[in-house]
Amino acid sequence: MEFKLDGQQYIELNALLKTLGLVESGGHAKVVIDSGEVKVNGAIETRKRKKLRDGEKVEYKGKTVVIKS
Repeated sequence: MEFKLDGQQYIELNALLKTLGLVESGGHAKVVIDSGEVKVNGAIETRKRKKLRDGEKVEYKGKTVVIKS
C-alpha cells in the first residue's frame, strides 16, 4: 500500500495510522505505537509523532505502507 504526501513534507506516524483506517482512533494509534506493534523501516517505533517522509516504510498488523512524495 502507498500513502501519498500530496505536497506535504511529512505525516506523523499516529496520523498515518488513523488516516488509513488501520486503527479506530488517535487514542488507539497511541496505544499500538506505545506497545511496540508498529515498525518503521524494519525497527520498532515508539515515537507517536515520528515524522514519516518519502521512501519510509511502516509495518502494522501484516500491512506495509510506503510513503511517497
